[in-house]
Amino acid sequence: MGLKIYNSLTRTREEFVPVEDGKVRMYVCGPTVYSDAHVGHAMAAIVFDMVRRYLTFRGYAVRYVTNFTDVDDKIIRRANETGQDPVELAKRYAGEYLRHLDDLNVQPADEYPRVSNEISEIIAFIQDLGEAGYAYELDGDVYFRVAKDDDYGKLSRRSLQEAMSGTRVEEDARKESPADFALWKSAKPGEPAWDSPWGPGRPGWHIECSAMCLHHLGETIDIHGGGNDLVFPHHENEIAQSESLTGKPLAKYWMHNGMLQLSGEKMSKSLGNLVTIDDFLATRSADTLRMLIFAGHYRKPVVFNDETLDSAERSLARLRGALRPASGSVSTGEDADTLRQATENARAGFVEAMDDDFNTSSALAVLFDLVRAVNSARSAGVSGPFYEAAQRTLRELAGILGLTLEGPAAESGSSVAAKPFVDLLVGVRSELRAAKQWQLADRVRDGLKELGVALEDSPDGTTWRFEER
Repeated sequence: MGLKIYNSLTRTREEFVPVEDGKVRMYVCGPTVYSDAHVGHAMAAIVFDMVRRYLTFRGYAVRYVTNFTDVDDKIIRRANETGQDPVELAKRYAGEYLRHLDDLNVQPADEYPRVSNEISEIIAFIQDLGEAGYAYELDGDVYFRVAKDDDYGKLSRRSLQEAMSGTRVEEDARKESPADFALWKSAKPGEPAWDSPWGPGRPGWHIECSAMCLHHLGETIDIHGGGNDLVFPHHENEIAQSESLTGKPLAKYWMHNGMLQLSGEKMSKSLGNLVTIDDFLATRSADTLRMLIFAGHYRKPVVFNDETLDSAERSLARLRGALRPASGSVSTGEDADTLRQATENARAGFVEAMDDDFNTSSALAVLFDLVRAVNSARSAGVSGPFYEAAQRTLRELAGILGLTLEGPAAESGSSVAAKPFVDLLVGVRSELRAAKQWQLADRVRDGLKELGVALEDSPDGTTWRFEER
């Protein structure tokens, strides 16, 4: 059994066979950069970071491209409201978004194309569509002729009439059909514009991704991804443009992640129910957001609230707990062999789960099985190569999900400074226990617990750790 991916185009799980053996070309639609990024944006970035990491783990050479929309009506509107240059405004927010990706432990893409840097490719693409009869000009505006595309609507499964009624079409009485969408928009006062064969103007929204994908990855790629809110009209129009031009499939596999939901609604700027990435990371970790997302399935909506986030943090604490040092000195025997077998089973089970359309919830269940095996082995005094191998495997497999398993306490300067004092108190408690002064020893233990320090006694001594707070 190999990797199977749910293809949004065919609505079936299909065996993954790349266009070119051993290589994967992957394009994911990025953000329109006109204000602070929110955790809803992070959902797609984290999901497809996981997909990329797992494909790399499975031995594929992955070329990953995700774009910035830095020329758009929303950017122009925001720039006019704030009195800023729209290109500079978008540049600033794109830089902030890249910082956010680093904070979220998202691996850098191979390319981050931007509309403003791809104008010549976009113009050439539109010209070729016009020569093929798929585009027409109206006084400096250029539109895609939807009626000429016989299979328009195949991704969203909408007829042309359903498509027209299911979205706000661009109002222009001059168009041949209300469903025709803009490829190029003629210049208007106060808007950025570039010279073109149709006069000064700027690209429409959908054409940018078709042109960027063709330019950076070729005519047919392996995976095209994005949020499921992009299925129609954006991805539908991408398919129409690209396949009308090349006569080839734009992508073999279409993948769409579910939305992050706050109070039962999709998180979006238009609804005003946002939690910015900066605000989130001020109180929670990137691992927490990943655990929240991967506790479910990437195609399903994710409920975002304090309760689900607290649950994610408790799950992280369980994973981190298995990384505690060994407390004994047993390196062979039945308990050590049981841990060795559990480690082997974990690797196989993780791959089986992830091969099932990136089933991260099942993959996490496998990791928790390994955690239980490590904890049992520690209680039995196991240490040595098998114990270390189990912890390395836990870190490696968690890393495929982008989890660092670094606890807040481990990164805290105050916690580092407190360690000598904790060591001193633990030593004093050990002396009290040796002198059978149990009441005083318990007072030290209870006082440390109140300060967030957990003790663990074993025949080989006492170890301690900072608890998750």
